[in-house]
Amino acid sequence: MKRRTKQEQKLADDVCLLRWWKAWHREQLEEALSGVHRDVLERVMAQLKNLKSARELVNAMAAEDWSVVDADTRLIVLHEINVAIAKLRSSSDLPPINDPLPGQPDNAYRLIRRLFTSFPPRAGERAAASGKSEVETVETSNE
Repeated sequence: MKRRTKQEQKLADDVCLLRWWKAWHREQLEEALSGVHRDVLERVMAQLKNLKSARELVNAMAAEDWSVVDADTRLIVLHEINVAIAKLRSSSDLPPINDPLPGQPDNAYRLIRRLFTSFPPRAGERAAASGKSEVETVETSNE
């Protein structure tokens, strides 16, 4: 049996990690599609499946009420949007990622991300972000 070189082993490890990462994202999406916000996610996924224009995508995302959607679900949607935009750009013979330089107008992904973060998190999301439970947060704020 031939031993792999360090470079070959790293490449094999990277392939395995990528496979696991993609499987994890698939699981996250499946959970979200069966969750409370499935109607919104189904509309988003239908939009992404037939994506023809980044402008149409921005308009469709702006038409949804993202303030009622939890932060984890918004992150899942942002990942799916990022993948769809990269595929759209690649199919148009453009580089998959093309972030604007400082001072240039935002691209579709950044506009959508800003839309998703334009409102304050709900109380439970703030507690989770700080590493405290909601009860601890309420007790601390009442002292």
